Amino acid sequence: MIPYSYSLHKINDTVNFGFSADDYSRFKFGDDSVARYFGQDLAEGFIRYYLQENFITGQIVVISSPYCFIPTATFAMKNAFVSHLNRWLVEHGGLVVQEAKVHRTITYKEDYGGLSAEERMNLIGNDSFHIDKDFLEGKTLLFLDDIRITGSHERMILKMVKEYNLKNDIHMLYFAELVNKNIHPNIENHLNYHQVKSVFDLDEIIKAGNFAVNTRIVKYILNSDFESFSVFIAQQNMAFINNLYDLSLGNSYHTIPAYEENLNHLKSYLQLQQNCKVS
Repeated sequence: MIPYSYSLHKINDTVNFGFSADDYSRFKFGDDSVARYFGQDLAEGFIRYYLQENFITGQIVVISSPYCFIPTATFAMKNAFVSHLNRWLVEHGGLVVQEAKVHRTITYKEDYGGLSAEERMNLIGNDSFHIDKDFLEGKTLLFLDDIRITGSHERMILKMVKEYNLKNDIHMLYFAELVNKNIHPNIENHLNYHQVKSVFDLDEIIKAGNFAVNTRIVKYILNSDFESFSVFIAQQNMAFINNLYDLSLGNSYHTIPAYEENLNHLKSYLQLQQNCKVS
């Protein structure tokens, strides 16, 4: 089984990406307004370059990149992709899409985007991926991700497909793909952090009114130095702080020693605020 692969943007050099590096950075750190137009653009590209000539009459299932408890940035992009694709499918007599989740058990905290191809595979190879095979039977699967750099995530997805003996038609869809193999995979981190250089650069994204929390931003906040973390938390509202703590627990970040000091401070901060409210 060889899946169909499509990427909207082909990265062939380190300057001209075909999209704004600043926008991509904001997207990776939760700017939902960017995620929306990234998702719409990807859907439009897939429609134009595939579906118009290869209309899928059966049931389509859209599957965002694997996650545990906190969604990845791709999840926000997926929402817009589904909305745009559904409108086109309905206009052309097709079925609206369904969605499924790949459940992922993550075994590391390292920043994946700065690693080589070999390091990525060694790291991700310890993770496990799970999906509801029975729900997928007889349906066309669209696996969405924001970027393909070395293909290690794709290999893990296809390994899962083989383990579950899935016979579905499969499409791997990416907003962007690194096609020049002479460019080091750490170009991904160049894009990820193009506009976010410190935890304080997140403030404008969080408070802009178009914020969608994701795994990257939670890990980035928890991994900041204690002094910066303390100042940053003091500048946030209680809804954000409570959500940050609950999401951190949901992803078992309390079991990671590198996050311990900041999470303990977060817990104490919430307890102090609760005590002040009671008194």
